[in-house]
Amino acid sequence: MVKDQDYLKKTASFCIELAKKLGATDATAVVGHSISETVNFRNRKLDESDRSDSLGVGLEIYIGKKKSGITSSNLTEDNIKTLIERCIETTKITPEDEFNSLPDKDLLAKKINDLNLYDDDHIENNEKIEYLKEAEESALEKKEIINTETSFSESKSNFILASSDGFLNGYKSSSFSASCVAIAKKSDDKMERDYEFTSTCHLNDMLRPNQIGSLAAKRTIQKLNPQKIESEKISIIFDRRISKGMLSVLASAISASSIARGTSFLKDKINEEVFSSSINIYDKPDIVKGLGSKYFDSEGVKIEELKLVDRGVLKHYLVDTYYGKKLNLKSNGRSGGTSNLYFEKGSISYKNLLKLNQRTLYITETIGHGSNLVTGDYSVGATGFMLENGVFKYPVSEITIAGNFKDMFKNITLANDLEFKYSTNAPTMLIQGMVVAGK
Repeated sequence: MVKDQDYLKKTASFCIELAKKLGATDATAVVGHSISETVNFRNRKLDESDRSDSLGVGLEIYIGKKKSGITSSNLTEDNIKTLIERCIETTKITPEDEFNSLPDKDLLAKKINDLNLYDDDHIENNEKIEYLKEAEESALEKKEIINTETSFSESKSNFILASSDGFLNGYKSSSFSASCVAIAKKSDDKMERDYEFTSTCHLNDMLRPNQIGSLAAKRTIQKLNPQKIESEKISIIFDRRISKGMLSVLASAISASSIARGTSFLKDKINEEVFSSSINIYDKPDIVKGLGSKYFDSEGVKIEELKLVDRGVLKHYLVDTYYGKKLNLKSNGRSGGTSNLYFEKGSISYKNLLKLNQRTLYITETIGHGSNLVTGDYSVGATGFMLENGVFKYPVSEITIAGNFKDMFKNITLANDLEFKYSTNAPTMLIQGMVVAGK
């Protein structure tokens, strides 16, 4: 079991009180405990089983506008005292930075509503093994599947954040996840692989093992015997597993750190139309059982829903305390990033989205990290399927897709099939007029 809140609060409070006593003008302490268990199977055999137990403290000491930090996994009082003394001495010789400070007190979270992020249920290792065996057997029912890799992880964590301005709070969270990777082969000796997974806060919300096994097998078999295509300019549909990556790029591009450094193609774009007028984007921290849900950000600032993009217009950056001061903006609770980030679903059905163009490339996997946040250029390797009149005709591989986010964002059409499977979620997405490099 993870350490209870009383123990973590006592340790965090001790850190703050001692830091102030030894000369800190301000201080923060995060004390956390997490336990995780993972079982991996490969081709019907146990591959690995491990358990980790992590207890630690992270301290930040302020002396005026000077700041330094230190971490340790030794939570004895003597060691904490040594850590703080060392951190105080380090802070004294650290250069001043006028933007160093704790968050404004009036921004700190006060009221916390239960979001049901923690599940006391525990699944024993032998039950994890049975889950993985069933998933693999479901995948291996298809004769084309020659190998499988499966994994089951369970984690529980608890933490307390304390600061010298009086903030003292934290919460428990849990996660259960399982995945199945299937490898398929036909007589030509060429192999393909694909996967399915499930990840939830609560054990009973997971997909059944036969579901992830059969879906992994189906996706893998569909990719067999891929064809190469000629280079061309074509509309591309991104599967939901890939389309959410557009939001990850957006989040990086509108982070206060990127804006303050001038390293984002979206600098100075607040209140400008950066997407088509049909696009709305939200960051919602209070979804019950949400994989990205938070009660407050990593500085203790209250975190509320933001409509980041309203009918195509960029309305907010993701602002923390430090870079907010550089930009002369108040923190909006995004220290540590987004929570549950998503596109509002579109108005067209998935089936009709496939039929919008006579010929379309449907992308199911991208390879590499080809996003340049400074220029907005995008170029990645990809695999997928060729669509003709809404029908999947044949798999496609060994291609590169390219564009620029400034143009891509304005040419997005979204289906109405939004699901919340991740902390960042998007419906199936069509982008008109992208460049494909093939054979």
